[in-house]
Amino acid sequence: MTKQLTTLAKKKLVVAALEDIKGRDIIAIDVRKITSMFDWIVVASADSARQTKALARHVRDTLKEAGCAIIGTEGEEGAEWVLVDSGDIVTHVMQPAVRTYYNLEELWGEGKFDRPANPTSLAGGRLAHASEEEEEHPSLPHGKPKPRAKTSPTTRRKPAATGAAPRAKTKSKTATQARTKTRKTAGTATGAAKPRRRKPAA
Repeated sequence: MTKQLTTLAKKKLVVAALEDIKGRDIIAIDVRKITSMFDWIVVASADSARQTKALARHVRDTLKEAGCAIIGTEGEEGAEWVLVDSGDIVTHVMQPAVRTYYNLEELWGEGKFDRPANPTSLAGGRLAHASEEEEEHPSLPHGKPKPRAKTSPTTRRKPAATGAAPRAKTKSKTATQARTKTRKTAGTATGAAKPRRRKPAA
């Protein structure tokens, strides 16, 4: 008797099977609102043709063991892109160059994306289409301000003096000069002898 798994349970099974043998940049895309042919697309990257075949076969065997029907498998000859069709879920195992060229994430960009598993820099630029939950709770903070550089004590500037102090000082100096000038003028008017200038010390 064939065991019937829910679509979400089957999707988790496929992702787990891909993770078992080091599939990279695993993304599940909910396309139920876009097409009626299937519900989910799972995309993963493989480092070589050998790993591409191994990942596709492991997904197929895992689903069969769970009692899920496999409609077909395509692309095992060239092993650059192997597709495993299990009805409501279609799995694409691709080598990086082929995945970049066909860019299925952009093709199905209107779907809802799950958080990627085993991410690398390869898919970093294409995973901007996060799920609604991921947008509300991002895994990494954005726009975090950088800490300010500490200023050493020697480079700190002295605070500028207020305008009141220089004006008071200038006023005081001007008053002193005025008094000295008045005394000299008064001495000249009364005929007093001018003070002798002191000779500089040898």
